[in-house]
Amino acid sequence: MKLKKARVTNYRCVDDSEEFSIGQTTCLVGKNESGKTTVLRALEKLHPFEGSSEYDRTLDYPRRFLTDYEERHGDSEAEVVSTVWELEPVEIDCLTKEFGEGCLTSNQIQVSKLYGESKQRWIVKLNVATIMQNLAKSSGVTPPELANLKPHLANESAFIGYFNGIETEKPSALVTLHGKLMSFRNHEILLQAFDLLDDFMPKFFYVSAYDRMPGKVSVNDLVNKKAAKTINDQEKIFVDLLAFAGTSIEEFQNPQKSEELTAKVEAASIKISRQIFEYWSQNKNLKVQIKIESGRPADPSPFNGGDVIHARIYNTLHEMTVPFDDRSAGFTWFFSFLVKFSQVKKHHGRLIILLDEPGLNLHAKAQSDLLRYVREKLEPNHQVIYTTHSPFMIPADDLSSVRTVEDVVIKDLDGNVELRGTKVGDRVLSTDRDTLFPLQNALGYEITQSLFIGPNSLLVEGPSDLLYLQVFSNTLHKMKRVGLSERWTICPVGGVDKVASFVALFGGNRLNLTVFTDFASGQKKKMDDLRKSELIRDGSRVILATDLTGTAEADTEDLFGRRAFLQLVDASYGLAKGKSVEKALAAGKGIRVVKDVEDYFNSRPELGDPFSHFEPARWLVCNPMWLAENGTELKDAFDRFEKLFAKINGFLSTT
Repeated sequence: MKLKKARVTNYRCVDDSEEFSIGQTTCLVGKNESGKTTVLRALEKLHPFEGSSEYDRTLDYPRRFLTDYEERHGDSEAEVVSTVWELEPVEIDCLTKEFGEGCLTSNQIQVSKLYGESKQRWIVKLNVATIMQNLAKSSGVTPPELANLKPHLANESAFIGYFNGIETEKPSALVTLHGKLMSFRNHEILLQAFDLLDDFMPKFFYVSAYDRMPGKVSVNDLVNKKAAKTINDQEKIFVDLLAFAGTSIEEFQNPQKSEELTAKVEAASIKISRQIFEYWSQNKNLKVQIKIESGRPADPSPFNGGDVIHARIYNTLHEMTVPFDDRSAGFTWFFSFLVKFSQVKKHHGRLIILLDEPGLNLHAKAQSDLLRYVREKLEPNHQVIYTTHSPFMIPADDLSSVRTVEDVVIKDLDGNVELRGTKVGDRVLSTDRDTLFPLQNALGYEITQSLFIGPNSLLVEGPSDLLYLQVFSNTLHKMKRVGLSERWTICPVGGVDKVASFVALFGGNRLNLTVFTDFASGQKKKMDDLRKSELIRDGSRVILATDLTGTAEADTEDLFGRRAFLQLVDASYGLAKGKSVEKALAAGKGIRVVKDVEDYFNSRPELGDPFSHFEPARWLVCNPMWLAENGTELKDAFDRFEKLFAKINGFLSTT
């Protein structure tokens, strides 16, 4: 089962998150107190790995509406989480084996949960009549008998009523069919489907930024807490480390085994450490050590008696150790997460991992390492949903996986305030500046990095140009045609007027440079000066959009062809036929299609905000299949972009 969509309602600060889509990895980005943690906690209780599975009306229902609960929901309980899942082949095969071919009318199911319920509510779309006939056949009912029996196979109750009404000796095939139905919970096919699918439903495994293993534990104290089931989340991680090592805290009460146990735990620590340092580039001179010492009377309770297990970090460079607790919070969190996850994965394969601010205590580079770990180690086997407000935890190359989280407050002109609660949006560009800030910085960081680390650098005017080149290049590669070489680093410079300044900046780094830019009237001298610059190896490295279109003026958008770009604008803005820019402008004679679209938007205030160059590019990145679906209309566009990429690739450095 794969989670496809979710919606949270009536939970703490969330009145209605609205439905949002979920991919293999989903990033929830929002500022502090926007409700990111609340969304994860609500999802967790739908089917938690551990802990309570019930929503508490008193604690969890939005406080400002609590006294109106009965008035708002009547005799029923309020729904908290509603989800849509897609059945995978293994689940479909299981249902087919139980109910026969054609048992499902849809491969998508819905799972929800209400207040006061520990079990989920399921909606599985089954063809009950087909299932009844399949069960009858498998029970031994012959085709002639099936024709006579068919009126009584509309559903379970129809057959059971018919079966109970037979006063003579009941045929063995019908007895078998009746017994099959009686074996289902409450004699219902739908409930049997629920019971079968419940075994496949992944559990939600929640980890917060504060889940870190303690640096030391008292053996006797932890044994007592474990027996009384009072150990906290941090101590559970220490127990997980021992379990990962193949031992338990109880074994440490045997003084004859101290060396053997120490060896086991150190071996486990080494294994975990190796996993860390595959993705921890900050400091590879660290090792985790485990020691067993006797508690001293002067130490604080409970470490003042009995055996105490100490975890310490040894720095091989400085040849010294420090307590595990005193090491950076980022490293101890990463170690603790790997310990906990390794043990969980050992016993529970099907998990959806919820990471709450996982990069909170990590340096920017370490956050990048963690993101790489998520992609390479977690994503292939688990869906991952994580929250962040850090630009370094946002996948700048996969913005379609980002969901914005905002606590929406509406103020009218009179200063009246309307609280709408937390909203989760599929559009990565939010209207809230603070929510958008990490996204802007993520893109800015990627661009800044590319200014200095790309040996072959392609300068373009703006981010929309970058996105168009990337999407067309990816599509052309899939078509086995010429795309842009991966050796190029594309850098938006912020406008044609800034190209010269960036060329000077790049030239100081002795990088291989090529420029692709728009061209409009009045820019000839600027382009001539740029082509003559000593920082450009030869003038042919300055490629103008007009070189591809054969017109006097051109933008990157003109490479699409007029009608094709207008269709893209309609698609990206969701314009109906009455407002279609294609219908209005397809026959236009303007040289630059973008300028015509801008003028059209300015003359039609009912369209809303002025036309944004970035919006069609952003939409196309999130919907790349649009290119393939409109291949006939885009034939000339593919030819132009392929010609452009071939020319740019010809300027690659040989080193």
